[in-house]
Amino acid sequence: MNDALLSALDTITDPASGAPLGRSGRVSAADLKDGVATIVLKAGGKDEDAGALRDAVKAAAGAVEGVERARVIVEAELNRGESKARKAEAKQAPAPARLIIAVASGKGGVGKSTVAANLAAACAKAGLSTGLMDADIYGPSAPRLFGLSDAPGLRKADNGGIEPLEAHGVKLVSMGFLVGERDPVVWRGPMVTGAIRQFLGEVNWGDLDVLVIDMPPGTGDPQLAIAQGAPISGVVIVSTPQDLALDDAKKAVALFDRTAIPVLGFVENMSFFLCPHCGEGTEIFGRGGARAEAELTGAPFLGEIPLHPELRKASDEGRLVALGEGPVAKAFERAAAAMIEQAHAVQRPAPEIVFED
Repeated sequence: MNDALLSALDTITDPASGAPLGRSGRVSAADLKDGVATIVLKAGGKDEDAGALRDAVKAAAGAVEGVERARVIVEAELNRGESKARKAEAKQAPAPARLIIAVASGKGGVGKSTVAANLAAACAKAGLSTGLMDADIYGPSAPRLFGLSDAPGLRKADNGGIEPLEAHGVKLVSMGFLVGERDPVVWRGPMVTGAIRQFLGEVNWGDLDVLVIDMPPGTGDPQLAIAQGAPISGVVIVSTPQDLALDDAKKAVALFDRTAIPVLGFVENMSFFLCPHCGEGTEIFGRGGARAEAELTGAPFLGEIPLHPELRKASDEGRLVALGEGPVAKAFERAAAAMIEQAHAVQRPAPEIVFED
């Protein structure tokens, strides 16, 4: 813990115990990195004004030298019997992988699924046992990206679990394996959430090193079901350089901040057009927007993925460009290596439910 932050928090009286907050036992973490102070507080009594306490902590932390931005996370207590039962059940269920990494964007159309698939492939290429969960129930992309558009559907195993399919060294589940290529999934929110929970809890992944979750776009029920239903190690934010895409990426960052899931970093997709003939780069959508946003939020920048005809062609044909050679494959390899390094660096147990203003 950061001593300067703890000293600043001692100027606040803990409303639950009356002791100085920094020494009250309420502070789970107080860290300062790249100008961003992160303070995690244990929940107080049910009558405590958590909002007022967060405001006081932000003000105290913001006055510490070197702090440019302060964020406060308050772990919520689970008081209802039903919630306690769910918590006990979650403790008994083994995590499906040593690292569970969500790949999110906040909006569609930025190539998130292509990036998620190729990051998973790059992990497999590096020798890691890897799975990919396609959580985009309405618009599943994994079957085409992995060349499994005509594959048979998912099947139940003898133990009652769901058997994943496998391609290019990556184990897969996707709603696309259960519906026709042209069939829409006309489901309301609770049905989508139920399917995601089945994917999280009932798939026979085996002994995985890494599970990549291709998140659906948006910040609603499906995203919360994943954030609160699995021990996510961290999230990778995918965006193009455009401000329009970055606006929604910021909302995704805020969602994961509120659910106490670390942002492992940003990947800038379609960073520039890489000419296959001359090798020159052209910045069609601008360049560096995701890097700038990463610097602003204190998150790492994991890399740039260029636009290249081979990436489009490989994706349409069910090949993963990350498994080949060339500049695009190398870009995915570097991004995947940085992602795994960050995931190991931030690993820590997360609270089940948290709130932040």
